[in-house]
Amino acid sequence: MNRVREKKRAAFSSVLVGILLTGMKLTVGIMTGSLGILSEALHSLLDLGAALITFFSVRFSERPPDETHPYGHGKIENLSALAEALLLLGTCVWIVREAVERLTGKVVTVEAGFWAFFVMGVALLLDLYISHVLRRAAKKYRSQALEADALHYSSDILSSAVVIAGLVGVRLGVPALDPVAALGVAVLVAAASVRLSWRAIEELLDRAPKGLPEKITARLQGLDEPVRVERVRV
Repeated sequence: MNRVREKKRAAFSSVLVGILLTGMKLTVGIMTGSLGILSEALHSLLDLGAALITFFSVRFSERPPDETHPYGHGKIENLSALAEALLLLGTCVWIVREAVERLTGKVVTVEAGFWAFFVMGVALLLDLYISHVLRRAAKKYRSQALEADALHYSSDILSSAVVIAGLVGVRLGVPALDPVAALGVAVLVAAASVRLSWRAIEELLDRAPKGLPEKITARLQGLDEPVRVERVRV
């Protein structure tokens, strides 16, 4: 029960942080006109959706085996991770499109004031905190859903730093750095999404860890009373 309770607590913390980050970034992004912050708001909104998926997948994946699912419900976490990755890839399409439009002539006034820097600074600290909480729980309980959520917030740390750099550029009189920063966010998010998708697909296809069957066979054959091994499945 402690295992399930701690996984649920970590997932619920992710949901709360997602709500807070989305609200802050969206408000300040609209106020300042910063594409970098707006792209981060959309990123956080999808992170919130992913956090909700993780929360429910963690709950349902812990159900014991039944007549229709004799091996349990653990694959729900893998499906959750894949869904999160696809959501993130969808984010990238909008960010890239808007950034290209701004770099090729679309004029938008960006106000890189106190609130823009304050919100992104707070977001950076929250991302650091929640990614640590999720990563620790994921490692402790080998949860791919929590690991996927931790990856979301880890990519947020990098993207928040890139957005702050873009805001600094605006203050220095180089407004093009804001959409460039947004493109940087898109690249980081897309890379994380592809890695996460690939791992989730491998888990869903039951790919065995490389070399593990051979190691098991060698260990069995090395016993004091050797065992004849015909086939090992992992």
